[in-house]
Amino acid sequence: MRVIVVGAGVLGSMHAWQAVERGHEVVHLERESEARGASVRNFGLVWVSGRAAGEELEVALRARELWERIGERVPGLRFRPNGSLTLARTEAELAVAEAAVKLPDAEARGYRLLGPDEARALNPALRGQFLGALHCSRDAAVEPRVAQPALRAALEASGRYTFLPGREVRELVGDHAVRDDHGQLHRGDLVILCTGAWLGGLVRELAPDLPVRRVRLQMMQTDPLGETLTTSVADGDSFRYYPAFAGPELDALRAAQPQPPVADEHKMQLLMVQRQDGGLTVGDTHEYDQPFGFDVVEDPYEHLAGVAEELLGRPLPKIRRRWAGVYAQCTDTTRVVHRQQVAAGAWLVTGPGGRGMTCSPAIAEATADAAGL
Repeated sequence: MRVIVVGAGVLGSMHAWQAVERGHEVVHLERESEARGASVRNFGLVWVSGRAAGEELEVALRARELWERIGERVPGLRFRPNGSLTLARTEAELAVAEAAVKLPDAEARGYRLLGPDEARALNPALRGQFLGALHCSRDAAVEPRVAQPALRAALEASGRYTFLPGREVRELVGDHAVRDDHGQLHRGDLVILCTGAWLGGLVRELAPDLPVRRVRLQMMQTDPLGETLTTSVADGDSFRYYPAFAGPELDALRAAQPQPPVADEHKMQLLMVQRQDGGLTVGDTHEYDQPFGFDVVEDPYEHLAGVAEELLGRPLPKIRRRWAGVYAQCTDTTRVVHRQQVAAGAWLVTGPGGRGMTCSPAIAEATADAAGL
């Protein structure tokens, strides 16, 4: 078959990967010179630990397996099974971690509860004060700024893949073709639209009642730390954000320990992962009400830096980059993704939210199965 994939972010790239792996030819269109959206403006985390029990966790675990397989074949992804530590600084946060290791699926997630000394033995860069840590051995990381180019290079080596950047798709022609803004028609046997947070234009025409919203975040990256952060790191506010931790212990945490005003206002958690150059990516915030501001706000950065420094027990290196990003999320946040057949030979796949980097390989696999690839 000849498959037309629209959108070269991680979700579109993984759909192209699935099609080529199954022996098909792919024409891949991207409106920018290369992906510039949420697929490169994220932590690069393959984050199993906080996923909701049931379908979401199953998809994340399957994606984690696929990421590792693909990483073995595409070293440029820089896949590393580094795991994560979610650090509890209060008794209420520690109670949530203690409850997590008793969950029926705790073993599948790779959970174990560590004391402070055990956590520091695993990640010596954590010299700050905390009461314990939830370790998730199934968490991993890739390099988001190089992942898509690395995947494309591997796909091009197959001889069945063509990448066409700078092509915005304007029209679905019939059931199996698209026309771009150069006026060129691209015919195939199947069209897969992975347009990320671009929900207007053709997407609105094809799915006017799309149950998907846009979410804005702020993040930053430092100079090299000068030592190895051996795991990804989260703070106790992450318990509030991820659905795996829902329960009476989290309810008690919320009641006893309100977030600081800036963290509450910007719906914040701390996530921190080390890049291959030694710098730290630190975030993040969540903004849901549109229209989003065009600027970035300094207060969240100051809060994140303060929490990171408290956990590391040292000042952060100089902040080199700050950015905002926007991703698409299903309005029903329990849904992993919105997958819709918009014509007999065309599918729209969008709205994975903050799961996009984690779950994209498994989402693409499921689309390929549903579309009969």
